[in-house]
Amino acid sequence: MIKRQTFFDKAAISLSMLCTAHCLAVPVLLVLLPGLASLHLDNEAFHYWMVLAVLPVSLYALTLGCKQHKRPQLLMIGVCGLAFLLAPLVLHDLFLHDVSDHAMHAHEGLSHEAQAHKSFFGEHAEKIFTLIGAGLIALAHFRNYRLCRSSKGCCDALATQ
Repeated sequence: MIKRQTFFDKAAISLSMLCTAHCLAVPVLLVLLPGLASLHLDNEAFHYWMVLAVLPVSLYALTLGCKQHKRPQLLMIGVCGLAFLLAPLVLHDLFLHDVSDHAMHAHEGLSHEAQAHKSFFGEHAEKIFTLIGAGLIALAHFRNYRLCRSSKGCCDALATQ
Protein backbone atom coordinates (compact mmCIF):
# COMPACT_ATOMS: atom_id res chain seq x y z
CA MET A 1 0.00 0.00 0.00
CA ILE A 2 1.31 3.44 -0.93
CA LYS A 3 1.52 5.63 2.13
CA ARG A 4 -0.57 8.80 2.03
CA GLN A 5 2.37 11.06 2.73
CA THR A 6 4.45 9.60 -0.10
CA PHE A 7 1.52 9.64 -2.51
CA PHE A 8 0.56 13.27 -1.86
CA ASP A 9 4.15 14.55 -1.91
CA LYS A 10 4.76 12.81 -5.24
CA ALA A 11 1.43 14.08 -6.60
CA ALA A 12 2.27 17.66 -5.62
CA ILE A 13 5.74 17.40 -7.19
CA SER A 14 4.19 15.99 -10.37
CA LEU A 15 1.59 18.76 -10.54
CA SER A 16 4.30 21.38 -10.03
CA MET A 17 6.35 19.88 -12.84
CA LEU A 18 3.26 19.80 -15.06
CA CYS A 19 2.80 23.53 -14.41
CA THR A 20 6.44 24.13 -15.34
CA ALA A 21 6.23 22.01 -18.48
CA HIS A 22 3.02 23.76 -19.56
CA CYS A 23 4.54 27.17 -18.91
CA LEU A 24 7.70 26.45 -20.90
CA ALA A 25 6.54 24.04 -23.59
CA VAL A 26 3.26 25.53 -24.81
CA PRO A 27 4.78 28.69 -26.35
CA VAL A 28 7.40 26.60 -28.15
CA LEU A 29 4.80 24.10 -29.37
CA LEU A 30 2.54 26.90 -30.62
CA VAL A 31 5.41 28.35 -32.64
CA LEU A 32 6.48 24.98 -34.03
CA LEU A 33 2.97 23.62 -34.59
CA PRO A 34 0.55 26.54 -35.13
CA GLY A 35 -2.35 24.13 -35.58
CA LEU A 36 -2.23 23.46 -31.84
CA ALA A 37 -3.54 26.98 -31.26
CA SER A 38 -7.04 25.64 -31.93
CA LEU A 39 -6.73 23.50 -28.77
CA HIS A 40 -6.42 26.62 -26.57
CA LEU A 41 -3.51 25.14 -24.61
CA ASP A 42 -2.46 28.57 -23.41
CA ASN A 43 -5.91 29.18 -21.94
CA GLU A 44 -6.16 30.77 -18.48
CA ALA A 45 -8.49 27.96 -17.44
CA PHE A 46 -5.49 25.61 -17.28
CA HIS A 47 -3.87 27.84 -14.66
CA TYR A 48 -7.08 27.89 -12.60
CA TRP A 49 -7.49 24.11 -12.73
CA MET A 50 -3.86 23.50 -11.83
CA VAL A 51 -4.09 25.81 -8.82
CA LEU A 52 -7.30 24.09 -7.75
CA ALA A 53 -5.49 20.75 -7.91
CA VAL A 54 -2.19 21.85 -6.36
CA LEU A 55 -3.62 23.84 -3.45
CA PRO A 56 -5.35 21.07 -1.48
CA VAL A 57 -2.78 18.38 -2.35
CA SER A 58 0.13 20.57 -1.23
CA LEU A 59 -1.46 21.83 1.94
CA TYR A 60 -2.56 18.33 2.93
CA ALA A 61 0.82 16.66 2.30
CA LEU A 62 2.89 19.40 3.91
CA THR A 63 0.61 19.58 6.94
CA LEU A 64 0.83 15.80 7.43
CA GLY A 65 4.59 15.91 7.12
CA CYS A 66 5.01 18.85 9.47
CA LYS A 67 2.96 17.09 12.13
CA GLN A 68 5.40 14.18 11.97
CA HIS A 69 8.85 15.70 11.47
CA LYS A 70 8.17 19.06 13.15
CA ARG A 71 9.73 21.22 10.41
CA PRO A 72 7.21 24.03 9.82
CA GLN A 73 9.63 25.86 7.52
CA LEU A 74 8.72 23.35 4.80
CA LEU A 75 5.09 24.31 5.13
CA MET A 76 6.10 27.98 4.87
CA ILE A 77 8.13 27.30 1.71
CA GLY A 78 5.14 25.50 0.23
CA VAL A 79 2.77 28.32 1.21
CA CYS A 80 5.13 30.84 -0.43
CA GLY A 81 5.09 28.73 -3.58
CA LEU A 82 1.30 28.61 -3.51
CA ALA A 83 1.23 32.39 -3.08
CA PHE A 84 3.38 32.75 -6.20
CA LEU A 85 0.95 30.50 -8.11
CA LEU A 86 -2.07 32.41 -6.83
CA ALA A 87 -0.67 35.90 -7.46
CA PRO A 88 -1.34 35.99 -11.23
CA LEU A 89 -4.90 34.78 -10.64
CA VAL A 90 -5.67 37.23 -7.84
CA LEU A 91 -3.81 40.15 -9.43
CA HIS A 92 -4.92 39.35 -12.97
CA ASP A 93 -5.37 42.99 -13.99
CA LEU A 94 -1.81 43.82 -12.99
CA PHE A 95 -0.33 40.86 -14.85
CA LEU A 96 -2.29 40.49 -18.04
CA HIS A 97 -3.63 43.14 -20.34
CA ASP A 98 -4.75 42.07 -23.75
CA VAL A 99 -3.11 44.16 -26.47
CA SER A 100 -6.35 44.08 -28.46
CA ASP A 101 -8.20 45.95 -25.69
CA HIS A 102 -7.20 49.36 -27.06
CA ALA A 103 -10.58 50.87 -26.32
CA MET A 104 -10.40 49.87 -22.69
CA HIS A 105 -7.02 51.56 -22.25
CA ALA A 106 -7.69 54.56 -24.49
CA HIS A 107 -8.87 56.65 -21.57
CA GLU A 108 -5.59 55.91 -19.76
CA GLY A 109 -3.67 57.61 -22.52
CA LEU A 110 -1.51 54.57 -23.24
CA SER A 111 -0.07 54.35 -26.72
CA HIS A 112 -0.24 51.12 -28.70
CA GLU A 113 3.45 50.51 -27.91
CA ALA A 114 2.88 51.02 -24.18
CA GLN A 115 -0.07 48.64 -24.24
CA ALA A 116 2.00 46.04 -26.12
CA HIS A 117 4.83 46.44 -23.59
CA LYS A 118 2.41 46.12 -20.70
CA SER A 119 0.92 42.94 -22.18
CA PHE A 120 4.38 41.53 -22.94
CA PHE A 121 5.53 42.20 -19.38
CA GLY A 122 2.33 40.64 -18.03
CA GLU A 123 2.89 37.39 -19.89
CA HIS A 124 6.47 37.17 -18.68
CA ALA A 125 5.57 38.12 -15.12
CA GLU A 126 2.89 35.43 -15.01
CA LYS A 127 5.35 32.81 -16.27
CA ILE A 128 8.04 33.90 -13.83
CA PHE A 129 5.63 33.79 -10.89
CA THR A 130 4.34 30.38 -11.99
CA LEU A 131 7.85 28.96 -12.37
CA ILE A 132 8.98 30.32 -9.00
CA GLY A 133 5.83 28.99 -7.34
CA ALA A 134 6.13 25.55 -8.93
CA GLY A 135 9.79 25.38 -7.99
CA LEU A 136 9.14 26.30 -4.36
CA ILE A 137 6.31 23.80 -4.10
CA ALA A 138 8.40 21.01 -5.63
CA LEU A 139 11.32 21.86 -3.31
CA ALA A 140 9.10 21.83 -0.21
CA HIS A 141 7.56 18.49 -1.17
CA PHE A 142 10.87 16.91 -2.10
CA ARG A 143 12.35 17.90 1.26
CA ASN A 144 9.16 16.81 3.03
CA TYR A 145 9.33 13.43 1.28
CA ARG A 146 13.00 12.95 2.19
CA LEU A 147 12.49 13.97 5.83
CA CYS A 148 9.51 11.68 6.13
CA ARG A 149 11.45 8.76 4.68
CA SER A 150 14.41 9.40 6.97
CA SER A 151 12.28 9.86 10.10
CA LYS A 152 11.83 6.54 11.82
CA GLY A 153 8.17 5.57 11.66
CA CYS A 154 7.08 8.88 10.12
CA CYS A 155 5.44 7.43 7.03
CA ASP A 156 4.35 4.25 8.81
CA ALA A 157 2.46 6.32 11.38
CA LEU A 158 0.68 8.20 8.59
CA ALA A 159 -0.32 5.03 6.78
CA THR A 160 -2.17 3.71 9.83
CA GLN A 161 -4.09 6.92 10.56
